[in-house]
Amino acid sequence: MRYLTFALAKGRLAGKTMDMLRQLGVSCQEFYDPDTRRLIFTDEEKGMRFFLAKACDVPTYVEYGAADIGVVGRDTILEERRRLYEVLDLEIGKCRMCVCGPESSRELLRHRQLIRVATKYPVIAKDYFYNHRQQTVEIIKLGGSVELAPLVGLSEVIVDIVETGTTLRENGLTVLEEICPLSARMVVNQVSMKMENERIKTLIGQLRELIRQQT
Repeated sequence: MRYLTFALAKGRLAGKTMDMLRQLGVSCQEFYDPDTRRLIFTDEEKGMRFFLAKACDVPTYVEYGAADIGVVGRDTILEERRRLYEVLDLEIGKCRMCVCGPESSRELLRHRQLIRVATKYPVIAKDYFYNHRQQTVEIIKLGGSVELAPLVGLSEVIVDIVETGTTLRENGLTVLEEICPLSARMVVNQVSMKMENERIKTLIGQLRELIRQQT
């Protein structure tokens, strides 16, 4: 039996995913060892192999078949736009993609004025403003704390993930519009879906039942 290989987004998402799989009988003790330097973890009995990757790289590993399955936030899936199947909402890591800014920017949005939008997610931002709002904007890609951009006059608004909204409030910003809800999703390589159809379908069914029991 060949390994079913998983690419997991580093951080809390990977831990929560492994906790769910552990409830299905997947045993991967090395994953929980804080001192391990291993890059790949295996459950020989189940024929499963896991590796951690930067979130933005997970869809790439899945599209090119280095991983059969990936678990990553929907924000990354929307931004990367890779060729893969999105098969299951794991209902963890829930948050929202929003347009945020000072209250004074609400009027600029209402009148569809030409504004600057700072974001780590230029693809999502462009799609939202151009295709949904029919509003022409200048998009500025940032890699760090985008909340800073309106405070120093770099942009009128930002497009970013909002979980609790605490950071926004502390900086005098607010949610002006919601773009879409986000959560962790399971994605599958297109070829793997055909070759390992039964194993993957069984796993999806088990996870779906687990999610149903927990909600």
